[in-house]
Amino acid sequence: MPSSMLFLYTRDDAASNYKEQYMGKDLRGRELGEGIVQRKDGKYSARFTNRNGKRIEKYFDSVADAQKWITLAKLDDDSDSETAVEYRMTVDEWFKYWMKNFKKDLSPNTIRNYKERYYTNIQQYIGGMLLPDVKAMHCQQILNEMQESYATSTVYQTYICIGSMFKSALLNDLITKHPLDAVNFRTKKVKKPIRVLTIDEQRLFVQYADKNHNAKQFRLLLQTGLRTGELIGLTWDNFDIDKRLLTIDKSLEYRHERGYWRAGPPKTMAGFRTIPLTDEAFDILYDLYQKRKTRKESMTLSQVLTFTDPRHGIERTVCMKDLIFINFRTGEPVKNSTYDTNLYKICEKAGIKPFCMHALRHTFATRCIERGVNPKSLQKILGHAQLSTTMDTYVHVTDDSLELAMKIFEAVS
Repeated sequence: MPSSMLFLYTRDDAASNYKEQYMGKDLRGRELGEGIVQRKDGKYSARFTNRNGKRIEKYFDSVADAQKWITLAKLDDDSDSETAVEYRMTVDEWFKYWMKNFKKDLSPNTIRNYKERYYTNIQQYIGGMLLPDVKAMHCQQILNEMQESYATSTVYQTYICIGSMFKSALLNDLITKHPLDAVNFRTKKVKKPIRVLTIDEQRLFVQYADKNHNAKQFRLLLQTGLRTGELIGLTWDNFDIDKRLLTIDKSLEYRHERGYWRAGPPKTMAGFRTIPLTDEAFDILYDLYQKRKTRKESMTLSQVLTFTDPRHGIERTVCMKDLIFINFRTGEPVKNSTYDTNLYKICEKAGIKPFCMHALRHTFATRCIERGVNPKSLQKILGHAQLSTTMDTYVHVTDDSLELAMKIFEAVS
Protein backbone atom coordinates (compact mmCIF):
# COMPACT_ATOMS: atom_id res chain seq x y z
CA MET A 1 0.00 0.00 0.00
CA PRO A 2 1.45 3.42 -0.97
CA SER A 3 2.87 5.45 1.89
CA SER A 4 0.85 8.48 0.78
CA MET A 5 -2.53 6.74 1.04
CA LEU A 6 -4.90 8.46 3.46
CA PHE A 7 -7.84 6.81 5.24
CA LEU A 8 -10.82 8.35 6.96
CA TYR A 9 -12.65 6.88 9.94
CA THR A 10 -15.84 8.26 11.42
CA ARG A 11 -17.42 8.09 14.86
CA ASP A 12 -19.45 5.12 13.67
CA ASP A 13 -16.35 2.83 13.67
CA ALA A 14 -16.51 0.10 16.28
CA ALA A 15 -14.48 1.66 19.08
CA SER A 16 -13.56 -1.65 20.68
CA ASN A 17 -12.21 -3.16 17.46
CA TYR A 18 -10.27 -0.01 16.69
CA LYS A 19 -8.71 0.15 20.14
CA GLU A 20 -7.82 -3.51 20.04
CA GLN A 21 -6.10 -3.16 16.68
CA TYR A 22 -4.07 -0.03 17.53
CA MET A 23 -2.17 -0.26 20.81
CA GLY A 24 0.73 2.10 20.03
CA LYS A 25 3.43 -0.61 19.85
CA ASP A 26 5.73 -2.15 17.25
CA LEU A 27 5.87 -5.84 16.36
CA ARG A 28 8.27 -6.46 19.26
CA GLY A 29 5.92 -4.88 21.76
CA ARG A 30 7.87 -1.63 22.21
CA GLU A 31 5.93 1.57 22.82
CA LEU A 32 5.86 3.92 19.82
CA GLY A 33 3.77 6.74 21.19
CA GLU A 34 0.12 7.68 21.12
CA GLY A 35 -1.64 6.92 17.84
CA ILE A 36 1.23 4.99 16.24
CA VAL A 37 1.40 1.23 15.65
CA GLN A 38 3.45 -1.08 13.44
CA ARG A 39 1.48 -3.32 11.10
CA LYS A 40 2.29 -6.93 10.22
CA ASP A 41 3.71 -5.84 6.83
CA GLY A 42 6.27 -3.66 8.67
CA LYS A 43 4.71 -0.28 7.87
CA TYR A 44 3.81 2.19 10.60
CA SER A 45 0.28 3.47 11.01
CA ALA A 46 -0.32 6.92 12.48
CA ARG A 47 -3.81 8.11 13.31
CA PHE A 48 -5.57 10.80 15.29
CA THR A 49 -9.08 12.21 15.72
CA ASN A 50 -9.45 15.78 14.47
CA ARG A 51 -11.55 18.60 15.92
CA ASN A 52 -14.59 17.42 13.94
CA GLY A 53 -14.52 13.96 15.45
CA LYS A 54 -13.12 12.25 12.37
CA ARG A 55 -10.32 9.74 12.66
CA ILE A 56 -7.58 10.11 10.06
CA GLU A 57 -4.94 7.49 9.40
CA LYS A 58 -1.81 7.43 7.26
CA TYR A 59 0.90 4.82 6.64
CA PHE A 60 4.69 5.31 6.63
CA ASP A 61 7.82 3.26 6.06
CA SER A 62 9.57 4.53 9.18
CA VAL A 63 8.46 5.30 12.71
CA ALA A 64 10.23 8.69 12.55
CA ASP A 65 8.08 9.76 9.58
CA ALA A 66 4.95 8.56 11.35
CA GLN A 67 5.79 10.51 14.51
CA LYS A 68 6.61 13.65 12.51
CA TRP A 69 3.36 13.49 10.57
CA ILE A 70 1.09 12.94 13.55
CA THR A 71 2.75 15.79 15.49
CA LEU A 72 2.38 18.27 12.62
CA ALA A 73 -1.14 17.08 11.79
CA LYS A 74 -2.27 17.71 15.37
CA LEU A 75 -0.66 21.16 15.39
CA ASP A 76 -2.34 22.07 12.10
CA ASP A 77 -5.67 20.82 13.41
CA ASP A 78 -5.32 22.85 16.61
CA SER A 79 -4.29 26.05 14.83
CA ASP A 80 -6.54 25.87 11.80
CA SER A 81 -10.30 26.21 12.01
CA GLU A 82 -10.65 24.51 8.66
CA THR A 83 -11.37 20.79 8.55
CA ALA A 84 -8.27 18.68 7.96
CA VAL A 85 -8.00 17.43 4.44
CA GLU A 86 -9.58 14.01 4.34
CA TYR A 87 -8.60 12.76 0.91
CA ARG A 88 -5.34 13.30 -0.89
CA MET A 89 -4.31 12.94 -4.50
CA THR A 90 -1.26 14.07 -6.41
CA VAL A 91 -1.26 17.20 -8.56
CA ASP A 92 -1.00 14.99 -11.65
CA GLU A 93 -4.10 13.05 -10.62
CA TRP A 94 -6.01 16.23 -9.85
CA PHE A 95 -5.04 17.94 -13.12
CA LYS A 96 -6.34 15.00 -15.17
CA TYR A 97 -9.56 14.85 -13.14
CA TRP A 98 -9.99 18.64 -13.29
CA MET A 99 -9.53 18.80 -17.06
CA LYS A 100 -11.89 15.88 -17.65
CA ASN A 101 -14.69 17.00 -15.35
CA PHE A 102 -14.42 20.78 -15.00
CA LYS A 103 -12.86 21.95 -18.27
CA LYS A 104 -14.34 19.55 -20.81
CA ASP A 105 -16.58 22.22 -22.40
CA LEU A 106 -13.75 24.59 -23.28
CA SER A 107 -12.67 25.08 -26.88
CA PRO A 108 -10.00 22.68 -28.23
CA ASN A 109 -7.48 25.54 -28.36
CA THR A 110 -8.04 26.51 -24.72
CA ILE A 111 -7.79 22.88 -23.59
CA ARG A 112 -4.59 22.51 -25.58
CA ASN A 113 -3.13 25.64 -23.95
CA TYR A 114 -3.91 24.36 -20.44
CA LYS A 115 -2.30 21.00 -21.18
CA GLU A 116 0.74 22.55 -22.85
CA ARG A 117 1.43 24.84 -19.91
CA TYR A 118 0.92 22.07 -17.36
CA TYR A 119 2.99 19.35 -19.02
CA THR A 120 5.71 21.75 -20.19
CA ASN A 121 6.12 24.11 -17.24
CA ILE A 122 4.27 22.84 -14.16
CA GLN A 123 4.37 19.05 -13.98
CA GLN A 124 8.13 18.70 -13.57
CA TYR A 125 8.02 20.77 -10.37
CA ILE A 126 4.86 19.67 -8.56
CA GLY A 127 3.21 16.90 -10.60
CA GLY A 128 4.18 14.15 -8.18
CA MET A 129 3.39 16.11 -5.02
CA LEU A 130 0.23 15.70 -2.97
CA LEU A 131 -2.14 18.62 -3.43
CA PRO A 132 -1.96 19.85 0.20
CA ASP A 133 1.85 19.75 0.08
CA VAL A 134 2.14 22.34 -2.69
CA LYS A 135 3.19 25.65 -1.15
CA ALA A 136 3.67 29.17 -2.42
CA MET A 137 7.42 28.64 -2.72
CA HIS A 138 6.92 25.86 -5.27
CA CYS A 139 4.65 28.01 -7.44
CA GLN A 140 6.99 30.98 -7.06
CA GLN A 141 9.87 28.88 -8.34
CA ILE A 142 7.92 27.85 -11.44
CA LEU A 143 7.06 31.43 -12.35
CA ASN A 144 10.49 32.83 -11.51
CA GLU A 145 12.33 30.34 -13.68
CA MET A 146 9.91 30.84 -16.55
CA GLN A 147 10.42 34.60 -16.58
CA GLU A 148 14.04 34.07 -17.57
CA SER A 149 13.25 32.43 -20.90
CA TYR A 150 9.53 32.75 -21.68
CA ALA A 151 7.38 35.56 -23.00
CA THR A 152 5.30 37.40 -20.40
CA SER A 153 2.08 36.13 -21.95
CA THR A 154 3.24 32.51 -21.57
CA VAL A 155 4.18 33.03 -17.92
CA TYR A 156 0.78 34.58 -17.35
CA GLN A 157 -0.93 31.56 -18.95
CA THR A 158 0.97 29.31 -16.53
CA TYR A 159 -0.09 31.51 -13.60
CA ILE A 160 -3.73 31.21 -14.72
CA CYS A 161 -3.44 27.44 -15.09
CA ILE A 162 -2.03 27.00 -11.58
CA GLY A 163 -4.54 29.44 -10.13
CA SER A 164 -7.57 27.83 -11.76
CA MET A 165 -6.74 24.24 -10.92
CA PHE A 166 -5.94 25.00 -7.26
CA LYS A 167 -8.99 27.25 -6.89
CA SER A 168 -11.13 24.33 -7.99
CA ALA A 169 -9.30 22.06 -5.53
CA LEU A 170 -10.00 24.60 -2.76
CA LEU A 171 -13.70 24.80 -3.65
CA ASN A 172 -13.87 21.01 -3.55
CA ASP A 173 -12.28 20.88 -0.08
CA LEU A 174 -9.16 19.07 -1.28
CA ILE A 175 -6.92 21.82 0.12
CA THR A 176 -7.46 24.39 2.85
CA LYS A 177 -5.32 27.19 1.42
CA HIS A 178 -4.55 28.39 -2.10
CA PRO A 179 -0.77 28.25 -2.76
CA LEU A 180 -0.88 31.32 -5.01
CA ASP A 181 -2.15 33.54 -2.18
CA ALA A 182 1.41 34.16 -1.01
CA VAL A 183 3.04 34.26 -4.45
CA ASN A 184 4.59 37.51 -5.59
CA PHE A 185 3.49 37.81 -9.19
CA ARG A 186 2.77 41.35 -10.27
CA THR A 187 3.15 40.86 -14.00
CA LYS A 188 -0.16 41.35 -15.70
CA LYS A 189 -1.09 39.90 -19.03
CA VAL A 190 0.26 42.16 -21.70
CA LYS A 191 -2.44 42.88 -24.23
CA LYS A 192 -1.03 43.38 -27.67
CA PRO A 193 -2.62 46.24 -29.60
CA ILE A 194 -5.17 44.72 -31.92
CA ARG A 195 -4.59 45.20 -35.62
CA VAL A 196 -7.49 46.98 -37.29
CA LEU A 197 -7.49 48.06 -40.91
CA THR A 198 -8.32 51.68 -41.54
CA ILE A 199 -11.06 52.38 -44.04
CA ASP A 200 -8.47 53.19 -46.70
CA GLU A 201 -6.46 50.04 -45.89
CA GLN A 202 -9.61 47.95 -46.07
CA ARG A 203 -10.48 49.27 -49.51
CA LEU A 204 -6.95 48.69 -50.75
CA PHE A 205 -6.86 45.21 -49.23
CA VAL A 206 -10.15 44.16 -50.87
CA GLN A 207 -8.90 45.50 -54.21
CA TYR A 208 -5.83 43.23 -54.11
CA ALA A 209 -7.58 40.35 -52.34
CA ASP A 210 -10.08 40.02 -55.21
CA LYS A 211 -7.21 38.65 -57.30
CA ASN A 212 -6.70 35.82 -54.78
CA HIS A 213 -8.63 32.53 -54.96
CA ASN A 214 -9.62 32.95 -51.28
CA ALA A 215 -11.15 36.38 -51.87
CA LYS A 216 -14.67 35.21 -50.97
CA GLN A 217 -13.53 34.00 -47.56
CA PHE A 218 -11.73 37.29 -46.82
CA ARG A 219 -14.76 39.31 -47.87
CA LEU A 220 -17.10 37.14 -45.80
CA LEU A 221 -15.05 37.73 -42.64
CA LEU A 222 -15.22 41.48 -43.25
CA GLN A 223 -19.01 41.12 -43.44
CA THR A 224 -19.60 38.76 -40.50
CA GLY A 225 -16.64 38.84 -38.08
CA LEU A 226 -16.37 35.05 -37.93
CA ARG A 227 -13.38 33.39 -36.31
CA THR A 228 -11.15 31.48 -38.73
CA GLY A 229 -12.13 28.07 -37.34
CA GLU A 230 -15.80 28.98 -37.61
CA LEU A 231 -15.32 29.99 -41.24
CA ILE A 232 -13.55 26.72 -42.10
CA GLY A 233 -16.25 24.70 -40.31
CA LEU A 234 -19.21 26.19 -42.19
CA THR A 235 -21.38 23.57 -43.89
CA TRP A 236 -24.33 23.99 -46.21
CA ASP A 237 -26.87 23.29 -43.47
CA ASN A 238 -25.60 26.46 -41.73
CA PHE A 239 -26.77 28.61 -44.64
CA ASP A 240 -30.50 29.44 -44.56
CA ILE A 241 -31.24 30.80 -48.03
CA ASP A 242 -34.88 31.65 -47.39
CA LYS A 243 -34.29 33.58 -44.17
CA ARG A 244 -30.86 34.90 -45.22
CA LEU A 245 -29.29 33.67 -41.98
CA LEU A 246 -26.00 31.99 -41.09
CA THR A 247 -25.73 29.61 -38.13
CA ILE A 248 -22.38 29.07 -36.40
CA ASP A 249 -22.38 25.81 -34.46
CA LYS A 250 -18.91 24.28 -34.88
CA SER A 251 -15.27 24.98 -35.59
CA LEU A 252 -12.69 23.17 -37.70
CA GLU A 253 -8.91 23.30 -37.62
CA TYR A 254 -5.98 21.40 -39.09
CA ARG A 255 -3.46 20.07 -36.57
CA HIS A 256 -0.13 20.26 -38.40
CA GLU A 257 1.91 18.42 -35.78
CA ARG A 258 -0.32 15.35 -36.13
CA GLY A 259 -1.51 15.82 -39.69
CA TYR A 260 -5.27 15.62 -39.29
CA TRP A 261 -8.43 17.73 -39.22
CA ARG A 262 -10.26 18.22 -35.94
CA ALA A 263 -13.81 19.39 -35.39
CA GLY A 264 -15.06 21.00 -32.21
CA PRO A 265 -17.58 23.45 -30.78
CA PRO A 266 -17.17 27.23 -31.09
CA LYS A 267 -14.80 28.92 -28.63
CA THR A 268 -17.52 29.58 -26.03
CA MET A 269 -21.16 28.63 -25.48
CA ALA A 270 -22.04 32.10 -26.75
CA GLY A 271 -20.24 31.13 -29.95
CA PHE A 272 -23.29 29.08 -30.88
CA ARG A 273 -25.27 31.75 -32.71
CA THR A 274 -27.31 32.66 -35.76
CA ILE A 275 -26.65 35.96 -37.49
CA PRO A 276 -28.41 37.82 -40.30
CA LEU A 277 -26.44 38.24 -43.52
CA THR A 278 -25.61 41.45 -45.31
CA ASP A 279 -26.35 41.54 -49.03
CA GLU A 280 -22.68 41.02 -49.85
CA ALA A 281 -22.34 38.08 -47.45
CA PHE A 282 -25.50 36.46 -48.84
CA ASP A 283 -24.33 36.87 -52.44
CA ILE A 284 -20.96 35.26 -51.62
CA LEU A 285 -22.58 32.19 -50.08
CA TYR A 286 -25.38 31.89 -52.63
CA ASP A 287 -22.92 32.00 -55.53
CA LEU A 288 -20.95 29.15 -53.98
CA TYR A 289 -24.16 27.24 -53.29
CA GLN A 290 -25.15 27.33 -56.95
CA LYS A 291 -21.72 26.00 -57.98
CA ARG A 292 -21.38 23.36 -55.26
CA LYS A 293 -22.15 20.36 -57.51
CA THR A 294 -19.50 21.24 -60.10
CA ARG A 295 -16.56 21.95 -57.79
CA LYS A 296 -13.54 19.68 -57.49
CA GLU A 297 -13.53 17.48 -54.40
CA SER A 298 -10.62 15.45 -53.00
CA MET A 299 -10.67 12.18 -51.06
CA THR A 300 -10.11 14.20 -47.87
CA LEU A 301 -13.73 15.31 -48.09
CA SER A 302 -14.89 11.72 -47.62
CA GLN A 303 -13.96 11.97 -43.95
CA VAL A 304 -16.61 12.23 -41.26
CA LEU A 305 -15.42 14.00 -38.11
CA THR A 306 -17.07 13.84 -34.70
CA PHE A 307 -17.18 16.06 -31.63
CA THR A 308 -19.29 16.42 -28.50
CA ASP A 309 -21.75 19.30 -28.49
CA PRO A 310 -21.46 20.87 -25.01
CA ARG A 311 -25.02 22.18 -25.15
CA HIS A 312 -26.53 18.74 -24.64
CA GLY A 313 -23.57 16.33 -24.47
CA ILE A 314 -24.51 14.54 -27.69
CA GLU A 315 -21.88 13.46 -30.21
CA ARG A 316 -22.24 15.23 -33.53
CA THR A 317 -20.81 14.41 -36.94
CA VAL A 318 -19.33 16.71 -39.56
CA CYS A 319 -19.30 15.44 -43.16
CA MET A 320 -16.39 17.26 -44.74
CA LYS A 321 -18.03 16.92 -48.15
CA ASP A 322 -20.58 19.45 -46.91
CA LEU A 323 -17.97 22.14 -46.18
CA ILE A 324 -18.75 25.43 -47.92
CA PHE A 325 -15.17 26.53 -48.49
CA ILE A 326 -12.60 24.29 -50.20
CA ASN A 327 -9.59 24.96 -52.42
CA PHE A 328 -10.87 25.22 -56.00
CA ARG A 329 -7.65 23.71 -57.41
CA THR A 330 -7.06 20.79 -55.04
CA GLY A 331 -10.55 20.14 -53.71
CA GLU A 332 -9.08 20.13 -50.20
CA PRO A 333 -10.32 22.11 -47.20
CA VAL A 334 -8.29 25.30 -46.77
CA LYS A 335 -5.97 25.07 -43.75
CA ASN A 336 -5.70 27.82 -41.13
CA SER A 337 -2.08 28.56 -42.03
CA THR A 338 -2.86 28.80 -45.74
CA TYR A 339 -5.14 31.76 -45.13
CA ASP A 340 -2.46 33.63 -43.19
CA THR A 341 0.13 32.91 -45.88
CA ASN A 342 -2.24 34.32 -48.51
CA LEU A 343 -2.84 37.42 -46.39
CA TYR A 344 0.87 38.16 -46.04
CA LYS A 345 1.33 37.94 -49.80
CA ILE A 346 -1.62 40.23 -50.45
CA CYS A 347 -0.35 42.76 -47.91
CA GLU A 348 3.09 42.73 -49.52
CA LYS A 349 1.64 43.45 -52.95
CA ALA A 350 -0.70 46.14 -51.63
CA GLY A 351 1.97 47.79 -49.48
CA ILE A 352 -0.05 47.24 -46.29
CA LYS A 353 1.42 46.36 -42.91
CA PRO A 354 1.01 42.54 -42.59
CA PHE A 355 -1.80 41.13 -40.46
CA CYS A 356 -3.38 37.75 -39.70
CA MET A 357 -6.90 36.43 -40.26
CA HIS A 358 -8.14 37.55 -36.85
CA ALA A 359 -7.49 41.17 -37.87
CA LEU A 360 -10.40 40.85 -40.32
CA ARG A 361 -12.68 39.99 -37.40
CA HIS A 362 -11.31 43.00 -35.49
CA THR A 363 -11.88 45.20 -38.52
CA PHE A 364 -15.49 44.07 -38.91
CA ALA A 365 -16.20 44.79 -35.25
CA THR A 366 -14.54 48.20 -35.43
CA ARG A 367 -16.55 49.20 -38.51
CA CYS A 368 -19.71 48.17 -36.63
CA ILE A 369 -18.84 50.40 -33.68
CA GLU A 370 -17.96 53.30 -36.00
CA ARG A 371 -21.34 52.95 -37.70
CA GLY A 372 -23.28 52.99 -34.46
CA VAL A 373 -24.06 49.30 -33.94
CA ASN A 374 -25.26 48.65 -30.40
CA PRO A 375 -22.48 46.91 -28.38
CA LYS A 376 -24.94 44.34 -27.03
CA SER A 377 -25.99 43.41 -30.56
CA LEU A 378 -22.34 43.25 -31.62
CA GLN A 379 -21.64 40.91 -28.71
CA LYS A 380 -24.25 38.48 -30.06
CA ILE A 381 -22.93 38.72 -33.62
CA LEU A 382 -19.34 38.07 -32.55
CA GLY A 383 -20.27 35.29 -30.12
CA HIS A 384 -18.66 36.86 -27.06
CA ALA A 385 -19.63 35.30 -23.73
CA GLN A 386 -19.36 38.65 -21.90
CA LEU A 387 -20.30 42.14 -23.03
CA SER A 388 -17.17 43.37 -21.27
CA THR A 389 -15.07 41.45 -23.81
CA THR A 390 -16.74 43.33 -26.64
CA MET A 391 -16.46 46.69 -24.88
CA ASP A 392 -12.84 46.26 -23.77
CA THR A 393 -11.67 45.00 -27.15
CA TYR A 394 -13.55 47.07 -29.68
CA VAL A 395 -14.94 50.23 -28.14
CA HIS A 396 -11.90 52.28 -29.05
CA VAL A 397 -11.41 55.34 -31.23
CA THR A 398 -9.73 55.13 -34.62
CA ASP A 399 -8.29 58.07 -36.50
CA ASP A 400 -11.11 57.75 -39.01
CA SER A 401 -13.80 57.99 -36.34
CA LEU A 402 -12.03 60.95 -34.70
CA GLU A 403 -12.09 62.86 -37.96
CA LEU A 404 -15.75 61.98 -38.48
CA ALA A 405 -16.60 63.10 -34.95
CA MET A 406 -15.02 66.53 -35.52
CA LYS A 407 -16.88 66.92 -38.80
CA ILE A 408 -20.17 66.15 -37.05
CA PHE A 409 -19.32 68.65 -34.32
CA GLU A 410 -18.40 71.28 -36.91
CA ALA A 411 -21.63 70.70 -38.86
CA VAL A 412 -23.78 71.09 -35.73
CA SER A 413 -21.91 74.22 -34.68
